[in-house]
Amino acid sequence: MTTTASLLATLPGHFYTDPAIFRAEQERIFESLWYCAVRSADLDRPGAFRTVQAGRENVIVTRTRTGELRAFLNVCRHRGARLCTESAGQVRRTLQCPYHAWTYGLDGTLVAAPNLRQMPDVDRTEYGLLRVALREWLGYAWICLADEPPSFEDTVVGAVVERLGDSAAIERYATEELALGRRVSYDVAANWKLIVENFMECYHCATIHPELTDVLPEFTDGLAAQYYVGHGAGFAEEAQGFTVDGSAGFGRLPGVTDAQDRRYFAVTVRPQVFLNLVPDHVIVHRVFPLAEDRTVVECDWLYAPGVVASGADLDKSVELFHRVNVQDFDACERTQPAMASRAYARGGVLVPAEHHIGAFHDWVTRLLGKDPGAPAPQHP
Repeated sequence: MTTTASLLATLPGHFYTDPAIFRAEQERIFESLWYCAVRSADLDRPGAFRTVQAGRENVIVTRTRTGELRAFLNVCRHRGARLCTESAGQVRRTLQCPYHAWTYGLDGTLVAAPNLRQMPDVDRTEYGLLRVALREWLGYAWICLADEPPSFEDTVVGAVVERLGDSAAIERYATEELALGRRVSYDVAANWKLIVENFMECYHCATIHPELTDVLPEFTDGLAAQYYVGHGAGFAEEAQGFTVDGSAGFGRLPGVTDAQDRRYFAVTVRPQVFLNLVPDHVIVHRVFPLAEDRTVVECDWLYAPGVVASGADLDKSVELFHRVNVQDFDACERTQPAMASRAYARGGVLVPAEHHIGAFHDWVTRLLGKDPGAPAPQHP
């Protein structure tokens, strides 16, 4: 693709359609980096569990009897059957394989199996579930499948610092103390990178987001909030809150400062989290790539606990970004078929308001290496 100072090249089309590239992304990105799996409060009692797909692996996240969260590969150590077949559930004390009844404690230790007492040489820890690294931050459990996970502070917290200027800026929202007001899951027929690219830019906002630009008028200029370090888009003078009709929302979260009031901040935490910060609530997107042309996005709207407990009507608050999501995902689904067209074989272009997306493309290609379709080297 021929470019100019104004136009930078995108990734070529096959990066969005090639199953071999998607497999490489699963291995070298989603199975190697920190991945936001579940909201901690969803696992509100011992034995509660959720399963999540991270790259090619299915992972169980559960709460132990002493209150900690633990993550394990969802594979029985006996003959490899999937241990938990439901996406969420509750067990009393153990996780039991439905095939041969090998049974594991919530800490992953093998605690029982048919005839196990006749096999005294079996080490119950050695043959326990394979543990996955887990960190809690912002009220979510983040997992990493790598044998040696990268620094959480440098990669995850660092992404927020790079965007907002310091970690205190997001800590003021006390996301871990907020309550889930609404959750919507979107099944999007598009490659995950198209969804990330869309979230990072606002060149499209004036075209497809009338409700959003009514509340955030500067977005009509095409520059997303993420274009500037530390910048939050200001509310329209007539907007009382971040709602679909600009009507009042709820009281400002206690830690939000005057400088953060009446502003919208957006953060992309690669590879699969979008954070949206407004004075009275926080919206968290978790992106789950399932195929080269299919991505599930789970979106949480989080509010002060008192707002949710009161039964307050959240509809106008939720509806604004729900419409933005539908508008964005429709655009990504319109784009996905063209990724296989000869017209996009060499890719497209980024205008100046989108140049920062080039850094995302560089990040992807650096992690994939020179031959993204080849298997990654095996480490001893």
